[in-house]
Amino acid sequence: MTPEDVIQQKCVIWFRNNYGLKTHNPRYLLFSVPNSGKDVKEQSYKKATGMMAGVADLILLMPNGKTIFVEMKTEKGTQQPSQKEFEDAVLKLGFTYIICRSFETFQTEIQKLIPIE
Repeated sequence: MTPEDVIQQKCVIWFRNNYGLKTHNPRYLLFSVPNSGKDVKEQSYKKATGMMAGVADLILLMPNGKTIFVEMKTEKGTQQPSQKEFEDAVLKLGFTYIICRSFETFQTEIQKLIPIE
C-alpha cells in the first residue's frame, strides 16, 4: 500500500462508520474508483470500458443529487496533469472537488458538508 492508500483506507473506514451504515438515514455512499490495471491487457480492457485518467480517488453521493469528488494526496504529493484536467472539468460542471492530504483534513471537510448528529 502506498502512503496515499493508507490515508484513503482510514478515511473510508471512518466515513462508512459515521455516515454509510445501513442504519443511517440518509445513508451516504462513498466509493473508490479503481483507475489502474496490473498489466497492459487489463489497462486496455479498462480503458475500452470507460476508465479515465485523472478521475478522483473517491466519489461521495449525497441526497438531492449532490456529488463530491475527493482526491487523496500525501503532504508532498502533487496532482498529475490528468488529475488537474479532471478537477477543472468537475468544477466547471458545478460539482465539488476536494484534495485531502491527511485523515484529519478529510474528516474536517466531510464534517463541513455533513455534520455528525
